[in-house]
Amino acid sequence: QAHAKVWHLYNDHFRPAQRGKVSIALSSHWIKPQHMTEKNIKECQKSLDFVLGWFAKPIFIDGDYPESMKSSLSSLLPEFSEAEKKYIKGTADFFALSFGATLSFQLLDSHMKFQQLESISLRQLLYWINSEYNNPQIFIVENSWFVSGTTKKDDAKYIYYLKKFVMETLKAIRYDGVNVFGYTVWSLLDGFEWHRGYSIRRGLFYVDFQSHDKKLIPKSSVLFYQKLIEKNGFPPLPENQPIEGIFPCGFAWGIVDNYIQVDTTPAQFLDSSVYVWDVHQTKKLIKVDGVYASKRKRHCVDFAAIRLQISLLQEMHVTHFHFSLKWSLILPLGNLSLINHTLVHYYQCFASELLRVNITPVVALWQPMIENQELPVSLAKYGAWENTETVQAFVEYARFCFTSLGDHVKFWITMNEPSVKNLTYTAGHNLLKAHAKVWHLYDKEFRRSQKGKISIALQADWVEPACPFSRNDQEVADRILEFDIGWLAEPIFGNGDYPEVMRAWLHRINSVDLYNFHLPYFSEDEKKLIQGSFDFFALSHYTTTLVGSEKEDAVKYDHYLEVQMINDITWLHSPSRAAVVPWGLRKLLKWVKSKYGNVPIYVMANGIDDDQNMVHDKLRVYYIQNYINEALKAYTLDDVNLQGYFVYSFNDKTAPKYGLYSYVANQYEPKPSLKHYREIIGNNGFPGPETPELLCPEEVASCPKCHLFRTRKSLLAFISFIFVAFIVTIFFITYYSKRVERRYK
Repeated sequence: QAHAKVWHLYNDHFRPAQRGKVSIALSSHWIKPQHMTEKNIKECQKSLDFVLGWFAKPIFIDGDYPESMKSSLSSLLPEFSEAEKKYIKGTADFFALSFGATLSFQLLDSHMKFQQLESISLRQLLYWINSEYNNPQIFIVENSWFVSGTTKKDDAKYIYYLKKFVMETLKAIRYDGVNVFGYTVWSLLDGFEWHRGYSIRRGLFYVDFQSHDKKLIPKSSVLFYQKLIEKNGFPPLPENQPIEGIFPCGFAWGIVDNYIQVDTTPAQFLDSSVYVWDVHQTKKLIKVDGVYASKRKRHCVDFAAIRLQISLLQEMHVTHFHFSLKWSLILPLGNLSLINHTLVHYYQCFASELLRVNITPVVALWQPMIENQELPVSLAKYGAWENTETVQAFVEYARFCFTSLGDHVKFWITMNEPSVKNLTYTAGHNLLKAHAKVWHLYDKEFRRSQKGKISIALQADWVEPACPFSRNDQEVADRILEFDIGWLAEPIFGNGDYPEVMRAWLHRINSVDLYNFHLPYFSEDEKKLIQGSFDFFALSHYTTTLVGSEKEDAVKYDHYLEVQMINDITWLHSPSRAAVVPWGLRKLLKWVKSKYGNVPIYVMANGIDDDQNMVHDKLRVYYIQNYINEALKAYTLDDVNLQGYFVYSFNDKTAPKYGLYSYVANQYEPKPSLKHYREIIGNNGFPGPETPELLCPEEVASCPKCHLFRTRKSLLAFISFIFVAFIVTIFFITYYSKRVERRYK
């Protein structure tokens, strides 16, 4: 009643002269049903009625309280007379909304939730207000998040919640038709937050409450909000717009399967037993004892599993297929004393069948898995990569693989995605030496005859400073990149030693007696051995991470590296919460080029998980489309020497939720993303009307069994000459013999 009287006072006596407007600011939360039942939906409506509708309905609808309140509270709720209803109704020139400043975010009385789930969806609240109160003009007069009371200038968490709320407001305007005409951040500066005291901060300006002068220091959120106001929202950035263009001739379009499906069950044709078909009684085959047919040699067609996998790969139109060998199964004892010849033959057949259909096999010698790191048990049991004996064992294993498979495989990966999160510094040290020794082994003993290439594949997710305006956050991001990628990359592709950032950081934290981490040193000979042991830079990339310097969330804070992991809640996320950030791939490729020069680069794995109930596979289609387009930008605009791109993964059977083929009831079914990837491969990128046509020479299928002929060219030429001379001689003998016969006749 007081509000209504003030509104009428202004309307009758001041509006004509002052031409202003007046309303009441109402605070609200948003609530969603615990289960999508009619009862829970009604409870959500009741929650909003009791919090927001209590004041909003009398003013914006009919001058009376919500029916849910009247029926639940009965005599406790006063009644308006008909005159009061008419007097209160319509006493607002706009809907002033406060969201997040007081009521929301765990500050609402639990009884007001009616056993439903509180949510921070501002867009849904705006849509509800628009529908419930006849499309009013809405002015958001208070909206914010908060950060820890210990956070100072770099308030990244605040920035990304602010970004989320402004984005949701923009979506409500653009897509939902909600009439929002203003937005106000809460608040200007840090202050006393009622029952939370000084334990949290909401201000755009930092205040040191212990200081005498209480000087105001602008936080990173000030710069973010300033830029937001200047741009009046989020206009499309030119660098984020898709481009048209194509990749070069010979670009490797691939697919990844960590481990191919191995089924070495003998075919029925290898059974030398003789059977009789009992057509009268049992209707079954009966083995004839003591009678055997002649045995024949094994052939690749005996492996039925290979034919199926090859046919599925052909459907994709890929040019390369990347998979890993199982060291622990090929050499179960970790040495050549016991060899699984059947498995080796299976791999030989698989590789040769790939070549037969013009698909290049890309084979990794080792890929770490959870159990025993996919090492032979004898090696895993005695220290794994901590033990230097594993280094020599890996070299001998590699020699065996090059000898057995080298005629079929020309594209080798020594180690695929060694996880730095699970490596000790000693293990990483030995791993680098093992890789280098294997590279030199191939280079000296196999490259000339097999004419292949070999390198290591590193996992390389991009790391971005959470506060783009913060020098501290940039330093943290640079540090994490060196620890995550540079640790293994710098010795091989750089100067032969570990990144200086790593050594300096470990020296600093060891000096304060909190840790005792020893990063080993390479000898000069070892540096020479490791440096340059590559033919290309292979990387796996899946997502991008934000990092900050301010400790905000203890669960996501790394004390060892002094880094806070931050989540941008406006990013698209997969069901497993992996962020979809296509531009991160382009930044990573540029970073690799800037660090290690114009090295040939292959993106050996790039993929996202899905919800297996999603029929249209929309997230992966979006992911593949945009990540490949960012790769094209790196190649076209940044002059990155990008040679190939591989999607992860082949199928859901071997990599659940990541496959381009689903696997249900022993059947493989192509997902929509497979068709989309196939179209991109067919176009060799994203050609447009003005894209110049690229005429690529047709590639001739390689023939591994022709290796003998390629290495005996002189002998073949001589034999050919003798054969031709023989034919010519026979021709002349026959010709002149007939002439002589005619003469005598």
